Amino acid sequence: MADMPTTQSPILYPTMTYRDAAKMIDWLENAFGFRKHVAYSGEDGKVIHAELAFGDNLLMLGTAKPDTAFGKLVKSPQDIGGTTQAVYIAVPDADALFAKAKAAGAEIVMELTDQPYGSRDFICKDPEGQVWCFGTYAPKVPAGD
Repeated sequence: MADMPTTQSPILYPTMTYRDAAKMIDWLENAFGFRKHVAYSGEDGKVIHAELAFGDNLLMLGTAKPDTAFGKLVKSPQDIGGTTQAVYIAVPDADALFAKAKAAGAEIVMELTDQPYGSRDFICKDPEGQVWCFGTYAPKVPAGD
């Protein structure tokens, strides 16, 4: 473990499971502009772990495996009939991303909306039902927090 990279502060990596992670990697690249950083497949050929870059951030995802420790805890939206969490991603141009997501077939659940706190947001679902929130609101973490 001596050659493993370390960090001085916590880093947050949203993590999702999909029934067809390989298909969703392609869709997320097309709809939102993610870039595949790495993808590892298991013996069955299914993606067991992938990392998609979005700006300087990473999203981790893989194929849902109900027989693993993580798979017993995390379910896909189809398994539970909806979602219990969503990811909010701050973007410089919500209008352009909205048009891209809509053209890729994202299910729009909240049209572009100007919020009273100054953000311009929209909410959509991907083909497997994960909820994605995008907007221009990007608060800064106060120093020392």
